[in-house]
Amino acid sequence: MGTTHEVLLRTQRLRLRPWTTSSADIARLTDIYSREEIIRGIGGTPSIPPEELVSRWAAVSALDERYGCWAIEIRNSPTVAGTVLFKPLPNGVGEVEVGWHLHPDSWGHGYATEAARAVIDRGFGDGVPEVYAVVRPGNRASMAVCARLGMAPIGRFRRWYEVELETFRLMAPVVVV
Repeated sequence: MGTTHEVLLRTQRLRLRPWTTSSADIARLTDIYSREEIIRGIGGTPSIPPEELVSRWAAVSALDERYGCWAIEIRNSPTVAGTVLFKPLPNGVGEVEVGWHLHPDSWGHGYATEAARAVIDRGFGDGVPEVYAVVRPGNRASMAVCARLGMAPIGRFRRWYEVELETFRLMAPVVVV
């Protein structure tokens, strides 16, 4: 029935928790990030081993607990569907990115949208004013997730990464008192 890891957020169907260096997590990360479908979507394989990815992701959270990269566990199942991230964009001026990398065996179930919605809502609750998603041109599945999240396309930018990416933005809801 899943793991006993520290859980960041729960949704109706998912548990979001930090990735660990357990053999099961490392095996799943290795599997996810060696898949051709994932490599194509993110523009290459990670240049560091999975254990170092886990360490870097933990460091993101340690600097500011609003941010991180978390394992997406399917509730009542030992399956980790993939990763959801919520972190500052590199080379930015405070822009925050939401992203997802799911194993192909977990595609088509709405897990990316559900996990992203959970971290976005948490971020907005913590005062993040807007969230961006950057998607490789042609990645229709991720663009569809952006649309389901209510993100507006704002064009192609090369600002944060060294490649031109479709960029989407979602503003925090305005609270009227």
